[in-house]
Order: sequence, then C-alpha cells, then structure tokens
Amino acid sequence: MTGVTVTAIARVIDIFEAFQASQRPLSLTELAEAVGVPKSTCHAIVSTLTARGYLYTLSRPRALYPTRRMFDVMHDISVKDPFIERATPVLERLRDATRETVILGKRQGDSVIYLQVVEGLHPIRYSAKPGEFKPLHSSSIGKALLGSLKEPELRTWLKERTLPAVTATTKTAHEALVADVLDSRKLGYFVTRGENVSDVWAVAAFLQLHNDTVAVAVAGPQHRIESSVAEVARLLVASCSFLARQVERG
Repeated sequence: MTGVTVTAIARVIDIFEAFQASQRPLSLTELAEAVGVPKSTCHAIVSTLTARGYLYTLSRPRALYPTRRMFDVMHDISVKDPFIERATPVLERLRDATRETVILGKRQGDSVIYLQVVEGLHPIRYSAKPGEFKPLHSSSIGKALLGSLKEPELRTWLKERTLPAVTATTKTAHEALVADVLDSRKLGYFVTRGENVSDVWAVAAFLQLHNDTVAVAVAGPQHRIESSVAEVARLLVASCSFLARQVERG
C-alpha cells in the first residue's frame, strides 16, 4: 500500500499491536521498546490513551493493558459496515457449501485489502485476517478486480509497474497476466494456482456493491481446490449474483 503515514497514528496502532503480540500486560519500558520510540514519547501516548479509557494501569506488576473500549468502539463500527453487514451471511453460506475459507476484498491503491474473512471448516485451511493487504497481480481477488477493468485500463495500469514474484508460480510477465485475466473474464471467474501462497489455490469473482467493485474468493490447499475448481466456481458465481441482487434491492 502506498500513501502518507501519520507517525502519531502509526505509533498508537503499534501500541495496540504490541499488546496483541504479547497478550499480557506491558510496562512502559516494554511498550517503548516494542514500538521503537523514546520512553518519553511512549509515555505521552499512553497517558492520552489512559485518560480516554483505552488503557488501564496495574499496580503489581507496574504495567498497562487495554480495556474493552477499543473492542466496543470497533464492534459498533464494524456491525454497520456497508459491505460486511450484507455480505457476511452470504459468505458464511458459501463457506458452508465449499467448506473452504471465503474472503471479501476490494482494491486499495495498488493492493487488495481483505474486508471480511470467513475461515474454512477443515482443520488444514487457508487462514487470513481482515485488514491484510495482498498484491493485485498474484492474488485471486486482485486478478478478479483487474478483470473488472477494460483492457486498455488494465494495460495502462501495468505499463509502469513491475510484477514481483511472490512465489515461484507468480505471473511476472505483463502479457502473461493480461492473457490470464482476459481468458478468466470470459469464464466468469479467476484462479490463482499457488501464485500468492505456495500450495494454496483460490477462485474469485467480482461484483458491484453500493457502486463499488469488490471481489469474493474461495481459497484452500491445492489438493482440495485443484480437483473442484469448476464446482467451487459455480457456487461462487451464484453467491456473488445473489449478493449483488440483494444489495440492489436495498
């Protein structure tokens, strides 16, 4: 993802991710080290978060830990997400039908951002988290979103870009990617064969939601998806059509 990073906001996020990684109370010194900032800077941020009710202090050991406030704020926001609220029940039914992980994503600059992930039912499955970014050229959702472009738009986007090899099977040649995307668009679905994560195959399709182009993917280990691409694609396309109609009806 490209763009300007606001340092103060990045440090607040780093603090919460430090708690996520440690899953235990942290002292001010430990937080400063985890975030990579001077202790005085960390103290100023922590003091603000504590005053706003997002952190609380423990006496023994002298440490800090997040309250539920951030969880509650984000929960209240997420349940009214214009995409997620309508899409999740459909994604869950698709997950139940395929038993594989189902992902909703959209384009964010030159990347895909995952908006929702409904994990598969198998013990061995593809795992991901909402908020993760993936390359457009190597992910199935990315290829589906590229497939939503007209061919001249696709070629213009590619013109000044290199396509790094994410795995050994990533398509790094422009013409190879264009041919793959255009052929897939005729089929109505897009497939990655270990191009973004080795040994993971995924099938994706794009659709319009609230005048935005999004895409849904079904992803799983190669040994399961390879033999069922056509059936997964049939279920996927039907789910996308249903979701688009549902949103259109309001």
